[in-house]
Amino acid sequence: MNTSIAAAIAFSAVRKEYGPTVALDNASFSIAEGRVHALLGENGAGKSTTVKILSGLARPTRGAVQIFGRQVSIDSPKSAHALGLQTAFQELTLIGDLTVAENMLMPYQPVGYFGQLKRGEGMHAVRSHLEALGLGTISPNAEVRDLELPQRQKIEIARALFRKPKILLLDESTSALSGNDVSWLANIVAQEKAKGTTIIFITHRMPEVRMFCDELTILRNGKTVGSYGLDDVTDDQVIELIVGRSIEKVFPKIPPVDRSKPPVLDVRNLSAGRCEDVSFAIRPGEVVGVAGLQGMGQRDLFLSLFGDVPRRSGSIQVDGNEVRIQSPRDAIKANIGISFVPEERKTDALFLRLDGRRNVTLPVIEHFTKWGLIDFDEEEKAVMGSLRRVQVADRALDAPASAFSGGNQQKIVMAKWLLSGSRVLLLFDPTRGVDVGTKHEIYGLINDYAAAGGAVMIYSTEIEEVVHLSHRVLVFYRGRIRREIDAAKEQITESAIIRAALGSDEARLEGAVQ
Repeated sequence: MNTSIAAAIAFSAVRKEYGPTVALDNASFSIAEGRVHALLGENGAGKSTTVKILSGLARPTRGAVQIFGRQVSIDSPKSAHALGLQTAFQELTLIGDLTVAENMLMPYQPVGYFGQLKRGEGMHAVRSHLEALGLGTISPNAEVRDLELPQRQKIEIARALFRKPKILLLDESTSALSGNDVSWLANIVAQEKAKGTTIIFITHRMPEVRMFCDELTILRNGKTVGSYGLDDVTDDQVIELIVGRSIEKVFPKIPPVDRSKPPVLDVRNLSAGRCEDVSFAIRPGEVVGVAGLQGMGQRDLFLSLFGDVPRRSGSIQVDGNEVRIQSPRDAIKANIGISFVPEERKTDALFLRLDGRRNVTLPVIEHFTKWGLIDFDEEEKAVMGSLRRVQVADRALDAPASAFSGGNQQKIVMAKWLLSGSRVLLLFDPTRGVDVGTKHEIYGLINDYAAAGGAVMIYSTEIEEVVHLSHRVLVFYRGRIRREIDAAKEQITESAIIRAALGSDEARLEGAVQ
Protein backbone atom coordinates (compact mmCIF):
# COMPACT_ATOMS: atom_id res chain seq x y z
CA MET A 1 0.00 0.00 0.00
CA ASN A 2 0.98 3.59 -0.59
CA THR A 3 1.28 5.08 2.90
CA SER A 4 2.80 8.39 1.80
CA ILE A 5 -0.60 9.86 0.92
CA ALA A 6 -2.61 11.43 3.77
CA ALA A 7 -5.41 9.27 5.18
CA ALA A 8 -8.98 10.22 4.33
CA ILE A 9 -10.32 7.64 6.80
CA ALA A 10 -8.63 6.01 9.77
CA PHE A 11 -10.14 3.47 12.17
CA SER A 12 -8.19 2.97 15.40
CA ALA A 13 -9.18 0.00 17.60
CA VAL A 14 -12.87 0.48 16.75
CA ARG A 15 -15.22 -1.86 18.57
CA LYS A 16 -18.97 -2.09 18.03
CA GLU A 17 -21.23 -4.22 20.18
CA TYR A 18 -24.91 -5.02 19.69
CA GLY A 19 -25.73 -6.53 23.05
CA PRO A 20 -23.69 -9.76 23.29
CA THR A 21 -22.82 -9.63 19.57
CA VAL A 22 -19.47 -8.05 18.67
CA ALA A 23 -19.72 -6.70 15.11
CA LEU A 24 -16.31 -4.96 15.09
CA ASP A 25 -13.50 -6.13 17.36
CA ASN A 26 -10.71 -3.52 17.63
CA ALA A 27 -10.69 -2.97 13.86
CA SER A 28 -7.86 -0.72 12.67
CA PHE A 29 -7.10 0.39 9.12
CA SER A 30 -6.61 3.55 7.07
CA ILE A 31 -7.62 4.59 3.57
CA ALA A 32 -5.50 7.05 1.63
CA GLU A 33 -7.06 10.21 0.24
CA GLY A 34 -8.06 10.07 -3.43
CA ARG A 35 -7.74 6.28 -3.70
CA VAL A 36 -10.24 3.52 -4.45
CA HIS A 37 -10.04 1.05 -1.59
CA ALA A 38 -11.80 -2.32 -1.46
CA LEU A 39 -13.24 -3.49 1.86
CA LEU A 40 -13.63 -7.27 1.73
CA GLY A 41 -14.91 -10.00 4.01
CA GLU A 42 -17.61 -12.59 4.45
CA ASN A 43 -21.14 -11.59 5.41
CA GLY A 44 -20.96 -10.76 9.10
CA ALA A 45 -17.26 -9.83 8.94
CA GLY A 46 -17.97 -6.20 9.89
CA LYS A 47 -18.18 -4.45 6.51
CA SER A 48 -21.78 -3.29 6.91
CA THR A 49 -21.08 -2.10 10.44
CA THR A 50 -18.13 -0.09 9.14
CA VAL A 51 -20.39 1.51 6.52
CA LYS A 52 -23.06 2.26 9.15
CA ILE A 53 -20.50 3.96 11.40
CA LEU A 54 -19.22 6.11 8.53
CA SER A 55 -22.79 6.87 7.41
CA GLY A 56 -23.91 8.01 10.86
CA LEU A 57 -26.29 5.07 11.35
CA ALA A 58 -24.27 3.50 14.19
CA ARG A 59 -21.74 4.74 16.73
CA PRO A 60 -18.68 2.80 17.91
CA THR A 61 -18.79 1.30 21.39
CA ARG A 62 -15.21 2.47 21.67
CA GLY A 63 -12.24 3.39 19.52
CA ALA A 64 -11.54 6.39 17.29
CA VAL A 65 -12.56 7.40 13.78
CA GLN A 66 -10.63 10.07 11.92
CA ILE A 67 -11.74 11.85 8.75
CA PHE A 68 -9.00 13.75 6.92
CA GLY A 69 -6.83 13.67 10.04
CA ARG A 70 -9.47 14.94 12.47
CA GLN A 71 -11.11 12.72 15.08
CA VAL A 72 -14.87 12.88 14.60
CA SER A 73 -18.12 11.64 16.10
CA ILE A 74 -20.56 10.82 13.31
CA ASP A 75 -23.86 10.70 15.15
CA SER A 76 -26.32 11.02 12.24
CA PRO A 77 -26.51 10.84 8.44
CA LYS A 78 -26.64 14.64 8.43
CA SER A 79 -23.32 14.88 10.25
CA ALA A 80 -21.82 12.35 7.82
CA HIS A 81 -23.00 14.49 4.91
CA ALA A 82 -21.46 17.59 6.55
CA LEU A 83 -18.11 15.78 6.62
CA GLY A 84 -18.42 14.96 2.91
CA LEU A 85 -19.38 11.29 3.25
CA GLN A 86 -22.09 9.82 1.01
CA THR A 87 -23.21 6.20 0.77
CA ALA A 88 -24.89 4.18 -1.98
CA PHE A 89 -26.34 1.19 -0.15
CA GLN A 90 -26.91 -2.33 -1.42
CA GLU A 91 -30.18 -2.52 0.50
CA LEU A 92 -31.62 0.44 -1.33
CA THR A 93 -32.77 3.43 0.73
CA LEU A 94 -34.93 4.92 -2.03
CA ILE A 95 -38.63 5.47 -1.32
CA GLY A 96 -40.66 3.58 -3.89
CA ASP A 97 -43.72 5.85 -3.83
CA LEU A 98 -41.67 8.97 -4.60
CA THR A 99 -40.31 9.99 -7.98
CA VAL A 100 -36.68 9.78 -9.01
CA ALA A 101 -36.34 13.56 -8.60
CA GLU A 102 -37.96 13.58 -5.16
CA ASN A 103 -35.64 10.82 -3.98
CA MET A 104 -32.62 12.57 -5.46
CA LEU A 105 -33.37 15.92 -3.81
CA MET A 106 -34.54 14.72 -0.40
CA PRO A 107 -33.77 16.25 2.09
CA TYR A 108 -31.91 19.05 0.30
CA GLN A 109 -34.47 20.31 -2.18
CA PRO A 110 -33.86 23.98 -3.08
CA VAL A 111 -36.21 26.44 -1.38
CA GLY A 112 -36.94 30.15 -1.73
CA TYR A 113 -36.75 32.91 0.87
CA PHE A 114 -40.12 31.99 2.36
CA GLY A 115 -39.55 28.23 2.40
CA GLN A 116 -41.39 27.43 -0.82
CA LEU A 117 -39.95 24.58 -2.88
CA LYS A 118 -38.19 25.56 -6.11
CA ARG A 119 -39.53 22.59 -8.04
CA GLY A 120 -38.38 23.79 -11.45
CA GLU A 121 -34.83 24.43 -10.27
CA GLY A 122 -34.69 21.06 -8.54
CA MET A 123 -36.06 19.20 -11.57
CA HIS A 124 -33.56 20.90 -13.88
CA ALA A 125 -30.66 19.98 -11.58
CA VAL A 126 -31.74 16.33 -11.40
CA ARG A 127 -32.28 16.03 -15.15
CA SER A 128 -28.86 17.56 -15.87
CA HIS A 129 -27.22 15.26 -13.34
CA LEU A 130 -28.80 12.13 -14.80
CA GLU A 131 -27.76 13.11 -18.31
CA ALA A 132 -24.18 13.77 -17.16
CA LEU A 133 -24.08 10.26 -15.71
CA GLY A 134 -25.45 8.66 -18.86
CA LEU A 135 -28.85 8.03 -17.25
CA GLY A 136 -30.86 10.39 -19.41
CA THR A 137 -33.28 7.62 -20.39
CA ILE A 138 -34.57 7.48 -16.80
CA SER A 139 -37.29 10.09 -16.31
CA PRO A 140 -36.99 12.27 -13.18
CA ASN A 141 -40.80 11.98 -12.92
CA ALA A 142 -40.79 8.17 -12.85
CA GLU A 143 -41.83 6.57 -9.58
CA VAL A 144 -38.95 4.52 -8.19
CA ARG A 145 -41.15 1.46 -7.59
CA ASP A 146 -41.75 1.22 -11.36
CA LEU A 147 -38.03 0.94 -12.15
CA GLU A 148 -36.22 -2.37 -12.47
CA LEU A 149 -33.66 -3.25 -9.81
CA PRO A 150 -30.54 -2.28 -11.83
CA GLN A 151 -32.10 1.13 -12.57
CA ARG A 152 -32.90 1.65 -8.90
CA GLN A 153 -29.31 0.76 -8.00
CA LYS A 154 -28.05 3.34 -10.48
CA ILE A 155 -30.35 5.99 -8.99
CA GLU A 156 -29.03 5.10 -5.51
CA ILE A 157 -25.49 5.74 -6.79
CA ALA A 158 -26.54 8.87 -8.67
CA ARG A 159 -28.11 10.32 -5.52
CA ALA A 160 -24.87 9.88 -3.57
CA LEU A 161 -22.94 11.58 -6.38
CA PHE A 162 -25.51 14.39 -6.63
CA ARG A 163 -24.33 15.60 -3.21
CA LYS A 164 -20.72 15.94 -4.43
CA PRO A 165 -19.00 13.70 -1.85
CA LYS A 166 -15.40 13.90 -0.72
CA ILE A 167 -15.68 10.27 0.39
CA LEU A 168 -17.99 7.89 -1.47
CA LEU A 169 -19.02 4.56 0.04
CA LEU A 170 -20.23 2.00 -2.52
CA ASP A 171 -21.82 -0.85 -0.55
CA GLU A 172 -22.25 -3.83 -2.93
CA SER A 173 -23.25 -1.40 -5.66
CA THR A 174 -22.55 -3.94 -8.41
CA SER A 175 -24.62 -6.75 -6.87
CA ALA A 176 -27.63 -5.75 -8.99
CA LEU A 177 -25.56 -4.81 -12.04
CA SER A 178 -24.08 -6.85 -14.87
CA GLY A 179 -22.24 -6.38 -18.14
CA ASN A 180 -22.48 -2.84 -19.46
CA ASP A 181 -23.88 -1.59 -16.15
CA VAL A 182 -20.68 -2.62 -14.35
CA SER A 183 -18.65 -0.87 -17.05
CA TRP A 184 -20.83 2.20 -16.49
CA LEU A 185 -19.95 2.19 -12.80
CA ALA A 186 -16.27 1.62 -13.57
CA ASN A 187 -16.27 4.83 -15.63
CA ILE A 188 -18.03 6.71 -12.82
CA VAL A 189 -15.45 5.51 -10.28
CA ALA A 190 -12.59 6.53 -12.57
CA GLN A 191 -14.08 10.00 -13.02
CA GLU A 192 -14.57 10.48 -9.28
CA LYS A 193 -11.04 9.30 -8.55
CA ALA A 194 -9.73 11.83 -11.07
CA LYS A 195 -11.57 14.54 -9.10
CA GLY A 196 -9.77 13.43 -5.92
CA THR A 197 -12.74 11.63 -4.34
CA THR A 198 -11.86 8.84 -1.91
CA ILE A 199 -13.92 5.71 -2.59
CA ILE A 200 -14.59 2.68 -0.41
CA PHE A 201 -15.74 -0.18 -2.61
CA ILE A 202 -17.42 -3.18 -1.01
CA THR A 203 -17.96 -6.22 -3.21
CA HIS A 204 -17.74 -10.01 -3.29
CA ARG A 205 -16.53 -10.05 -6.90
CA MET A 206 -12.75 -10.20 -7.25
CA PRO A 207 -12.69 -9.20 -10.95
CA GLU A 208 -14.29 -5.90 -9.91
CA VAL A 209 -11.72 -5.38 -7.16
CA ARG A 210 -9.03 -5.69 -9.84
CA MET A 211 -10.97 -3.42 -12.19
CA PHE A 212 -11.88 -0.66 -9.74
CA CYS A 213 -9.44 -0.55 -6.84
CA ASP A 214 -5.93 0.47 -5.78
CA GLU A 215 -5.71 -1.37 -2.45
CA LEU A 216 -7.82 -3.62 -0.25
CA THR A 217 -8.49 -4.31 3.41
CA ILE A 218 -9.86 -7.64 4.65
CA LEU A 219 -12.08 -8.07 7.71
CA ARG A 220 -12.89 -11.40 9.35
CA ASN A 221 -15.09 -11.89 12.41
CA GLY A 222 -15.01 -8.15 13.05
CA LYS A 223 -11.21 -7.98 13.11
CA THR A 224 -8.78 -6.53 10.61
CA VAL A 225 -6.87 -9.30 8.84
CA GLY A 226 -4.71 -6.83 6.96
CA SER A 227 -4.42 -4.26 4.17
CA TYR A 228 -2.67 -5.06 0.89
CA GLY A 229 -1.76 -3.61 -2.47
CA LEU A 230 -3.45 -5.42 -5.35
CA ASP A 231 -0.09 -6.57 -6.71
CA ASP A 232 0.83 -8.11 -3.36
CA VAL A 233 -1.88 -10.81 -3.26
CA THR A 234 -3.44 -13.27 -5.68
CA ASP A 235 -7.17 -13.90 -5.88
CA ASP A 236 -6.73 -17.30 -4.20
CA GLN A 237 -4.80 -15.69 -1.35
CA VAL A 238 -7.52 -13.07 -0.92
CA ILE A 239 -10.21 -15.77 -0.73
CA GLU A 240 -8.22 -17.69 1.89
CA LEU A 241 -7.73 -14.50 3.93
CA ILE A 242 -11.46 -13.74 3.71
CA VAL A 243 -12.77 -17.15 4.76
CA GLY A 244 -9.84 -18.24 6.94
CA ARG A 245 -9.51 -21.49 5.01
CA SER A 246 -8.78 -22.75 1.54
CA ILE A 247 -11.65 -23.30 -0.90
CA GLU A 248 -10.05 -25.58 -3.46
CA LYS A 249 -12.87 -25.47 -5.96
CA VAL A 250 -15.24 -22.53 -6.07
CA PHE A 251 -17.74 -24.41 -8.23
CA PRO A 252 -18.64 -28.02 -7.41
CA LYS A 253 -18.70 -30.70 -10.06
CA ILE A 254 -21.99 -30.75 -11.97
CA PRO A 255 -23.79 -34.06 -11.26
CA PRO A 256 -24.86 -36.15 -14.27
CA VAL A 257 -28.45 -36.02 -15.48
CA ASP A 258 -30.49 -38.83 -17.05
CA ARG A 259 -31.85 -37.34 -20.28
CA SER A 260 -34.17 -40.35 -20.81
CA LYS A 261 -36.43 -39.39 -17.91
CA PRO A 262 -39.58 -37.36 -18.60
CA PRO A 263 -39.37 -33.68 -17.66
CA VAL A 264 -40.41 -32.35 -14.28
CA LEU A 265 -41.22 -28.95 -15.80
CA ASP A 266 -42.41 -28.61 -19.39
CA VAL A 267 -43.19 -25.12 -20.70
CA ARG A 268 -44.77 -24.76 -24.12
CA ASN A 269 -45.26 -21.56 -26.14
CA LEU A 270 -45.42 -19.37 -23.05
CA SER A 271 -46.07 -15.66 -23.53
CA ALA A 272 -46.11 -13.46 -20.43
CA GLY A 273 -44.86 -9.94 -19.82
CA ARG A 274 -41.90 -9.50 -22.18
CA CYS A 275 -41.67 -13.24 -22.91
CA GLU A 276 -42.89 -14.38 -26.30
CA ASP A 277 -43.52 -17.98 -27.34
CA VAL A 278 -41.01 -19.55 -24.92
CA SER A 279 -40.70 -23.35 -24.83
CA PHE A 280 -38.31 -25.55 -22.83
CA ALA A 281 -38.25 -28.52 -20.47
CA ILE A 282 -36.26 -29.41 -17.35
CA ARG A 283 -35.68 -33.04 -16.34
CA PRO A 284 -35.13 -34.45 -12.86
CA GLY A 285 -31.65 -33.60 -11.62
CA GLU A 286 -31.12 -30.95 -14.29
CA VAL A 287 -29.95 -27.37 -13.74
CA VAL A 288 -30.93 -25.05 -16.58
CA GLY A 289 -29.31 -21.64 -16.66
CA VAL A 290 -30.97 -18.52 -18.05
CA ALA A 291 -28.95 -15.61 -19.42
CA GLY A 292 -29.66 -12.33 -21.16
CA LEU A 293 -29.20 -8.61 -20.95
CA GLN A 294 -31.42 -6.60 -18.62
CA GLY A 295 -35.03 -6.38 -19.76
CA MET A 296 -34.94 -9.21 -22.29
CA GLY A 297 -37.76 -11.14 -20.63
CA GLN A 298 -35.93 -13.51 -18.31
CA ARG A 299 -37.37 -11.92 -15.16
CA ASP A 300 -40.92 -12.15 -16.51
CA LEU A 301 -40.33 -15.82 -17.27
CA PHE A 302 -39.46 -16.57 -13.65
CA LEU A 303 -42.34 -14.47 -12.31
CA SER A 304 -44.88 -16.04 -14.65
CA LEU A 305 -43.84 -19.56 -13.62
CA PHE A 306 -44.39 -18.50 -10.01
CA GLY A 307 -47.77 -16.92 -10.77
CA ASP A 308 -46.74 -13.30 -10.28
CA VAL A 309 -46.99 -12.25 -13.96
CA PRO A 310 -50.10 -13.42 -15.83
CA ARG A 311 -49.77 -15.63 -18.89
CA ARG A 312 -51.23 -14.44 -22.17
CA SER A 313 -50.89 -17.85 -23.80
CA GLY A 314 -49.08 -21.16 -23.54
CA SER A 315 -49.08 -24.05 -21.11
CA ILE A 316 -47.09 -25.31 -18.11
CA GLN A 317 -46.84 -28.97 -17.16
CA VAL A 318 -45.39 -30.39 -13.95
CA ASP A 319 -44.67 -34.13 -13.94
CA GLY A 320 -46.73 -34.51 -17.12
CA ASN A 321 -49.82 -32.78 -15.79
CA GLU A 322 -50.92 -29.40 -17.09
CA VAL A 323 -51.21 -26.92 -14.23
CA ARG A 324 -52.97 -23.60 -13.85
CA ILE A 325 -50.83 -21.03 -12.01
CA GLN A 326 -52.54 -17.71 -11.41
CA SER A 327 -50.77 -16.74 -8.18
CA PRO A 328 -47.79 -17.74 -6.03
CA ARG A 329 -50.27 -19.62 -3.83
CA ASP A 330 -51.07 -21.82 -6.81
CA ALA A 331 -47.38 -22.36 -7.60
CA ILE A 332 -46.47 -23.69 -4.15
CA LYS A 333 -49.39 -26.12 -3.88
CA ALA A 334 -48.25 -29.66 -3.24
CA ASN A 335 -49.55 -30.94 -6.60
CA ILE A 336 -47.50 -28.26 -8.42
CA GLY A 337 -44.52 -27.59 -6.16
CA ILE A 338 -42.78 -24.60 -7.75
CA SER A 339 -40.65 -22.43 -5.43
CA PHE A 340 -38.93 -19.13 -6.13
CA VAL A 341 -35.89 -17.35 -4.65
CA PRO A 342 -36.14 -13.72 -5.86
CA GLU A 343 -33.39 -11.15 -6.32
CA GLU A 344 -34.45 -8.96 -3.38
CA ARG A 345 -34.54 -11.14 -0.29
CA LYS A 346 -35.30 -8.37 2.21
CA THR A 347 -38.43 -7.11 0.48
CA ASP A 348 -39.65 -10.05 -1.60
CA ALA A 349 -38.53 -13.21 0.23
CA LEU A 350 -38.47 -12.54 3.98
CA PHE A 351 -40.45 -10.89 6.74
CA LEU A 352 -37.52 -9.28 8.52
CA ARG A 353 -39.35 -8.77 11.82
CA LEU A 354 -40.44 -12.40 12.01
CA ASP A 355 -38.21 -15.16 13.33
CA GLY A 356 -36.75 -17.98 11.28
CA ARG A 357 -39.45 -20.42 12.36
CA ARG A 358 -42.25 -18.30 10.88
CA ASN A 359 -40.30 -17.37 7.75
CA VAL A 360 -39.42 -20.99 6.99
CA THR A 361 -42.86 -22.53 7.57
CA LEU A 362 -44.98 -19.74 6.12
CA PRO A 363 -45.57 -21.41 2.70
CA VAL A 364 -46.43 -24.77 4.26
CA ILE A 365 -47.86 -23.93 7.69
CA GLU A 366 -50.85 -26.16 6.95
CA HIS A 367 -48.48 -29.15 7.20
CA PHE A 368 -48.19 -28.47 10.91
CA THR A 369 -51.80 -27.62 11.74
CA LYS A 370 -54.76 -29.72 12.80
CA TRP A 371 -58.19 -28.28 13.50
CA GLY A 372 -56.67 -24.83 13.11
CA LEU A 373 -53.99 -25.40 15.79
CA ILE A 374 -50.25 -25.48 15.11
CA ASP A 375 -48.21 -28.41 16.42
CA PHE A 376 -45.29 -26.27 17.61
CA ASP A 377 -43.09 -29.23 18.53
CA GLU A 378 -43.41 -30.77 15.08
CA GLU A 379 -42.91 -27.37 13.46
CA GLU A 380 -39.75 -26.68 15.48
CA LYS A 381 -38.30 -30.09 14.65
CA ALA A 382 -38.85 -29.54 10.91
CA VAL A 383 -37.48 -25.99 10.92
CA MET A 384 -34.38 -26.98 12.87
CA GLY A 385 -33.66 -29.73 10.37
CA SER A 386 -34.02 -27.34 7.45
CA LEU A 387 -31.86 -24.63 9.05
CA ARG A 388 -29.12 -27.12 9.85
CA ARG A 389 -29.27 -28.38 6.28
CA VAL A 390 -28.38 -24.87 5.05
CA GLN A 391 -25.85 -24.35 7.89
CA VAL A 392 -27.61 -21.52 9.72
CA ALA A 393 -27.20 -21.26 13.51
CA ASP A 394 -29.96 -22.70 15.70
CA ARG A 395 -30.69 -19.24 17.12
CA ALA A 396 -32.36 -18.38 13.79
CA LEU A 397 -35.33 -20.39 15.03
CA ASP A 398 -36.37 -17.60 17.40
CA ALA A 399 -34.33 -14.58 16.26
CA PRO A 400 -35.77 -12.12 13.71
CA ALA A 401 -34.45 -12.45 10.17
CA SER A 402 -33.20 -8.86 10.38
CA ALA A 403 -30.60 -9.98 12.96
CA PHE A 404 -28.67 -12.01 10.38
CA SER A 405 -26.19 -11.13 7.66
CA GLY A 406 -27.26 -11.08 4.03
CA GLY A 407 -25.72 -14.48 3.39
CA ASN A 408 -27.54 -16.13 6.28
CA GLN A 409 -30.77 -14.42 5.29
CA GLN A 410 -30.43 -15.95 1.84
CA LYS A 411 -29.84 -19.37 3.37
CA ILE A 412 -33.03 -18.93 5.44
CA VAL A 413 -34.87 -18.29 2.16
CA MET A 414 -33.36 -21.51 0.78
CA ALA A 415 -34.37 -23.38 3.94
CA LYS A 416 -37.98 -22.28 3.41
CA TRP A 417 -38.20 -23.90 0.00
CA LEU A 418 -36.22 -27.00 0.95
CA LEU A 419 -38.77 -27.60 3.71
CA SER A 420 -41.64 -27.20 1.25
CA GLY A 421 -40.53 -30.24 -0.72
CA SER A 422 -41.00 -28.44 -4.03
CA ARG A 423 -40.27 -30.20 -7.32
CA VAL A 424 -39.04 -27.10 -9.15
CA LEU A 425 -36.66 -24.49 -7.75
CA LEU A 426 -36.49 -21.11 -9.51
CA LEU A 427 -33.42 -19.10 -8.53
CA PHE A 428 -33.18 -15.48 -9.69
CA ASP A 429 -29.71 -14.15 -8.83
CA PRO A 430 -29.51 -16.30 -5.65
CA THR A 431 -25.97 -15.23 -4.64
CA ARG A 432 -26.54 -11.50 -5.02
CA GLY A 433 -24.59 -9.70 -2.29
CA VAL A 434 -23.29 -12.80 -0.48
CA ASP A 435 -19.69 -13.67 0.25
CA VAL A 436 -17.56 -16.32 -1.42
CA GLY A 437 -17.95 -18.83 1.41
CA THR A 438 -21.75 -18.58 1.39
CA LYS A 439 -21.78 -18.77 -2.40
CA HIS A 440 -19.92 -22.08 -2.19
CA GLU A 441 -22.53 -23.37 0.28
CA ILE A 442 -25.42 -22.26 -1.96
CA TYR A 443 -23.82 -23.98 -4.95
CA GLY A 444 -23.72 -27.17 -2.92
CA LEU A 445 -27.39 -26.80 -1.96
CA ILE A 446 -28.32 -26.37 -5.63
CA ASN A 447 -26.44 -29.56 -6.55
CA ASP A 448 -27.98 -31.48 -3.64
CA TYR A 449 -31.48 -30.36 -4.67
CA ALA A 450 -30.87 -31.49 -8.25
CA ALA A 451 -29.26 -34.78 -7.16
CA ALA A 452 -32.43 -35.55 -5.17
CA GLY A 453 -34.45 -35.34 -8.40
CA GLY A 454 -35.49 -31.72 -8.37
CA ALA A 455 -35.50 -29.42 -11.41
CA VAL A 456 -33.58 -26.13 -11.13
CA MET A 457 -33.70 -22.99 -13.23
CA ILE A 458 -31.16 -20.28 -12.39
CA TYR A 459 -30.46 -16.76 -13.59
CA SER A 460 -27.44 -14.82 -12.35
CA THR A 461 -25.89 -11.44 -13.06
CA GLU A 462 -22.57 -13.27 -12.68
CA ILE A 463 -22.34 -15.16 -15.97
CA GLU A 464 -19.64 -17.49 -14.64
CA GLU A 465 -22.23 -18.94 -12.23
CA VAL A 466 -24.54 -19.79 -15.11
CA VAL A 467 -21.58 -21.30 -17.00
CA HIS A 468 -20.32 -23.51 -14.18
CA LEU A 469 -23.61 -24.61 -12.58
CA SER A 470 -25.75 -25.45 -15.62
CA HIS A 471 -26.30 -28.50 -17.77
CA ARG A 472 -27.90 -26.25 -20.39
CA VAL A 473 -28.23 -22.48 -20.82
CA LEU A 474 -31.16 -20.64 -22.42
CA VAL A 475 -30.06 -17.25 -23.74
CA PHE A 476 -32.81 -14.62 -24.05
CA TYR A 477 -32.94 -11.84 -26.60
CA ARG A 478 -35.97 -9.57 -27.06
CA GLY A 479 -38.25 -11.84 -25.07
CA ARG A 480 -37.41 -15.05 -26.90
CA ILE A 481 -34.90 -17.85 -26.44
CA ARG A 482 -32.18 -16.80 -28.84
CA ARG A 483 -30.04 -19.87 -28.32
CA GLU A 484 -29.80 -23.03 -26.21
CA ILE A 485 -26.27 -24.10 -25.25
CA ASP A 486 -26.13 -27.74 -24.13
CA ALA A 487 -23.04 -28.93 -22.24
CA ALA A 488 -23.66 -32.44 -23.59
CA LYS A 489 -23.07 -31.15 -27.13
CA GLU A 490 -20.67 -28.22 -26.73
CA GLN A 491 -18.79 -26.28 -24.09
CA ILE A 492 -20.76 -23.60 -22.28
CA THR A 493 -18.65 -20.43 -22.35
CA GLU A 494 -19.14 -16.81 -21.32
CA SER A 495 -18.29 -15.61 -24.83
CA ALA A 496 -20.93 -17.84 -26.42
CA ILE A 497 -23.55 -16.59 -23.95
CA ILE A 498 -22.63 -12.94 -24.46
CA ARG A 499 -22.70 -13.23 -28.26
CA ALA A 500 -26.18 -14.73 -28.16
CA ALA A 501 -27.37 -12.22 -25.55
CA LEU A 502 -26.30 -9.38 -27.85
CA GLY A 503 -28.30 -10.89 -30.69
CA SER A 504 -25.16 -11.23 -32.79
CA ASP A 505 -24.65 -13.59 -35.70
CA GLU A 506 -22.14 -16.07 -34.30
CA ALA A 507 -20.67 -17.19 -37.58
CA ARG A 508 -19.92 -13.60 -38.55
CA LEU A 509 -18.42 -12.70 -35.18
CA GLU A 510 -16.52 -15.90 -34.42
CA GLY A 511 -13.21 -14.74 -35.87
CA ALA A 512 -13.46 -11.26 -34.33
CA VAL A 513 -14.16 -12.57 -30.83
CA GLN A 514 -11.44 -15.18 -30.90
